[in-house]
Amino acid sequence: MGANQLLARLFRYQAWADEEMLAAIAGLDPERHAEERRLALWLMNHCLVVNRIFAAHLQGIPHGFAADNTPDTPEPETLRREMAALDRWYLDYAAGAAPAALAQSIPFSFTDGDNGYMTREEMLTHIITHGGYHRGEAGRLLTQAAARHPLGVELPWDTYAVHLHRTEPVRRLQGEALPTA
Repeated sequence: MGANQLLARLFRYQAWADEEMLAAIAGLDPERHAEERRLALWLMNHCLVVNRIFAAHLQGIPHGFAADNTPDTPEPETLRREMAALDRWYLDYAAGAAPAALAQSIPFSFTDGDNGYMTREEMLTHIITHGGYHRGEAGRLLTQAAARHPLGVELPWDTYAVHLHRTEPVRRLQGEALPTA
């Protein structure tokens, strides 16, 4: 499997995991789970902003952000819609990038003004690992909220292995004869 294929698979996973997480966050009661909901949405909005920043770096255009989050946090449905569109952009970008382009280093400035550079492949990898880190934080908030009051939604099980087996159930056959069409 080449870098493009692996990155595309990881971005499919990220889109799935983002959708699962935001659906669970939307299930938080705005009154009983107010603080957990606020923080979880803030974390996911942070991911959206950072993803937009790095998408701009990859395209060589200004991102227009002065910070790694916004003053106002969107509601779950708006966040879901915007994240889904950006996850799709990353999936398409990763699947179509030429190997030479993935190896290209790009200089940029962080929102705090510090300079840096990363290869395109490193930027894409950063987006995947960054999102997983913050979904983990949001998942912990959901677990804490569920311990205090039932959520009414299933908590996300955000792992790559779960994603692969839910989206490709044939993997459960473990070497058995594959079904024929």
